[in-house]
Amino acid sequence: MALDPKSIRLFEDLSDEQLSSLVTSCQSRHFQVETTIFKEGDPGDGIYLIAEGEVSITVKMPNQQTCLLATIETGDFFGEMAVLDQGPRSATVTALKPTEVVFIPRQVILDLFHASSEFALRLFNETSARLREFNRKYVEELLQAERLSLVGRFARSIVHDFKNPLNVIRLASEFGIHAGSDETARRGVHDRISAQVDRLSDMINELLEFTRGDRAEIVLSPSNYGRFIQKVIEELGPETSSKGVQLELEGELPDVELNFDPRRLKHVFHNLVANAVDAMSENGGMVTFSVRKADGYLETDIEDTGPGVHPDIATKLFDAFATYGKKQGTGLGLSICQKIVHDHHGEITAMPNQGKGALFRIRLPL
Repeated sequence: MALDPKSIRLFEDLSDEQLSSLVTSCQSRHFQVETTIFKEGDPGDGIYLIAEGEVSITVKMPNQQTCLLATIETGDFFGEMAVLDQGPRSATVTALKPTEVVFIPRQVILDLFHASSEFALRLFNETSARLREFNRKYVEELLQAERLSLVGRFARSIVHDFKNPLNVIRLASEFGIHAGSDETARRGVHDRISAQVDRLSDMINELLEFTRGDRAEIVLSPSNYGRFIQKVIEELGPETSSKGVQLELEGELPDVELNFDPRRLKHVFHNLVANAVDAMSENGGMVTFSVRKADGYLETDIEDTGPGVHPDIATKLFDAFATYGKKQGTGLGLSICQKIVHDHHGEITAMPNQGKGALFRIRLPL
C-alpha cells in the first residue's frame, strides 16, 4: 500500500491490528488523465483512497448536462456511498491527472464497520457531510440549468410572437418603395407599419408585465365594444388572408359601451387569431367572431376550423410555457391573454367543441 492508512481521516480510529488487516486487503491501481475510474450505474464494489493525483466526481442532471460535485486530491477517498447502501454507483469519477488509487473491497469495509463502532460513526459522519455538500452543489446547478432553460424558452416565445408584425412591416415597406406606388398607397403603407410598430410596443409591455408577476395597474374607460371588434377584424384580415385564413363575423355587433382598455385587449385577439392561423397553416381555414350579451356579461367567441385543442394540453392550456405540437413558441401567449382578461375583471375559457376546431370565449362584465 503506497499510502499510510493512518493519514486517511476515515481510518484514524482503527487499531494497529485492524490497520494491518486493511493493508493486506488493498489493491493499488493506476489511471491516466481523463480515464474513468467508475461511472454511474457501476456496482458499488469498494472504496477508493487517492494515494497520488486528483479526480473529479460528476453526475448527469435531468437535462443531460454534467454537474461537477467535487474535485478531490491525494489523501482523500471516494466511493463510500454505494458501499453503505449496497446500490450501484450514483456518480462518475474521472482522473484529472495521472492518479494512483488504493482500492479496498466492500466486504473489508463492512467487516470494519461491524468490528469498530468508532469507524462506523466516522464513516457515517464523513458520508453525511459529503452528501450535504453534494446536495447543495447539485441543487445550485439544477436551479441554474432551469433558469437558463426558462430564459431560452422565454426568448423563443418572444421571437415567435414578434414574427408576424415584423413580417407585415417588411412586406409593407417593400410595397411602399415600389416604383408604382402613389401617395395614397404610401400613406396606407405608413399607417400599416405604424400600427404594427404600436403592436410590437404593446407586446413588449405585456411581456414585461407578465415577468413582474403582479397585477398591472390599468385604467378602464368606456368605449364602444362593437366598433372595437370591427376594427380588430379589419386590422387582422389582410394578415390572415395572406396565409389562407379568412376572418368572419357571425351576427351583428352590439352597440354597447364597455369599460376596457382597447390597446391591451387588442393583444388578446391578436394572439388567439395568430394561434388559429398557426394551427391551420397547412390547409387554411376560417376564424369566426361572434359577440352577444349574457347574464350581465358581454361574451365574445373566437372559433376556428382547425384541429382543436389536443386533450394532452387542455387542462394546462393557460399555464406559462405549456404547448403542444407547435413548431415554435412555448404557450406563453395564452398566459398573457389570461392575465389581460383578468385585469379587466373578466374570464377567458377554452370551450368544449367536440369534433370542431378550437373555441375560446371571453366574458367581460357590462
